[in-house]
Amino acid sequence: MPAYRYQVRSAAGQTVVGVLNAADAAAAAATLRGQGNHVLSLQPVAVAKAGSLVERLKELNSGKPTLKHVLDFTTQLSVMIRAGIGLRVALEGIAEQTEHARFRQIIIGLKSDVESGKQFSEALSRHPKLFNPLYVNMVRASEMSGSFGQMLDRIAAYTAQQIETKKMVVGAMIYPGVIASMAVGVTIFLLTFVLPKFGAVFEGKEDALPWSTIFLMNLSDFMVHNWPMVVGAGLVLIIGIVIFLKTTLGQMWLDTMKLSTPIFRRMFRALYISRSLQTMGELINAGVPMLDTLAITGDISGNQFYKRMWRGVYTNVKQGRKIAATLATSDLLPHAVVQMIGAGEESGKLGEVLDEISAYYAKQLRDAIKSVTSMIEPIMIILMGSIVGFIAMAIILPIFKMSQIVQ
Repeated sequence: MPAYRYQVRSAAGQTVVGVLNAADAAAAAATLRGQGNHVLSLQPVAVAKAGSLVERLKELNSGKPTLKHVLDFTTQLSVMIRAGIGLRVALEGIAEQTEHARFRQIIIGLKSDVESGKQFSEALSRHPKLFNPLYVNMVRASEMSGSFGQMLDRIAAYTAQQIETKKMVVGAMIYPGVIASMAVGVTIFLLTFVLPKFGAVFEGKEDALPWSTIFLMNLSDFMVHNWPMVVGAGLVLIIGIVIFLKTTLGQMWLDTMKLSTPIFRRMFRALYISRSLQTMGELINAGVPMLDTLAITGDISGNQFYKRMWRGVYTNVKQGRKIAATLATSDLLPHAVVQMIGAGEESGKLGEVLDEISAYYAKQLRDAIKSVTSMIEPIMIILMGSIVGFIAMAIILPIFKMSQIVQ
């Protein structure tokens, strides 16, 4: 849809400049007049030609907007709203300062929706990949209560914490991934470049070689002479794993591994509890209805088992039961947490209780990540050393025995 830069005189006599998306100039002028403005000028915004290679490359390289862009947008919007700037003018100002091409277009779209009479929460809901249900519902609640600026502050704080949590978890998983990749790379190098050089040395002496040397020499010979098949099989395996993990069965398997693997289960358990309870607390404190809160909490939990648990809570609460009573039947939350949630329900301070519990488990998550990092380092070093040591001994021992025989 084309964009038009306009200059109008409002009903209050003020001159206002902005950008509006419309089907054509006539539609843009009609929209502006419908808002009680007198149109002074209306010009189409110059758009880069499709043949402009530089502009197209710039747009492609910008990539998709991320949660960091959403955080920056929310923070800027909060500051401008609390400063008394109108929503439409604030969105226009943020769009002009945004360097990310795709996100700038999204902000311009939000501004156009607001100008056409839509609620800001309704405009946000048209971009679910960027603005999740928690974001939209908290904004909707603030529109009803008149606390828009303060709610944006809370959303920004929540988003910043989620980004920080994600960084910590990803950071904890990077180290074992790097070490494992190095172990695989070194093993492949030894099997395909080092071992073949010893083929001539061991030729004709197969009866005197230990089983480990024979096994590695056969594996090396197979990889050297059938490397296209080995590479193809590796690619098929990787693609197959990626596709499998995107299925419901694959997600269930991965979530099961996260909650059952001894080294990682404490970290992921703390992550899901902290994320679920923080989301639930934020929504309750924002005034979002309980059933909507439970549905959103399940979707944002990040694990199929926790999602199923919160859906069960949703169904039981819809039938008039207590939250704590349903959670007590699940082993995904500690008994002490369920008791505190029950106490919060009875006292009417559930939001405050959830904030305290989520803060506690956020600390538990940080401790768990440190513990995982400290445990993985020696385990991966031992694993890598064992693989390389096994290959080295399979080469050295036969050479040592043959040198003894010669002497």
